[in-house]
Amino acid sequence: MSRSVWKGPFVDLHLLKKSEAMSESGKNSPIKTWSRRSTILPQFVGQTFNVHNGHKFIPVYVTEDMVGH
Repeated sequence: MSRSVWKGPFVDLHLLKKSEAMSESGKNSPIKTWSRRSTILPQFVGQTFNVHNGHKFIPVYVTEDMVGH
């Protein structure tokens, strides 16, 4: 079952702040996160996230096709 449209996308606040800080600074280093439940927003396109899978961190490069997932 997917999330209701009227609720809007869910993104952890700390992940959003880290993404904004990285885009402002111009750095391209990966953002380390444990938040697998967050929705990918358009402002994340072009950034790399190290997502924890329960065992290790997997690098994920965000493309336009991933927005909304």
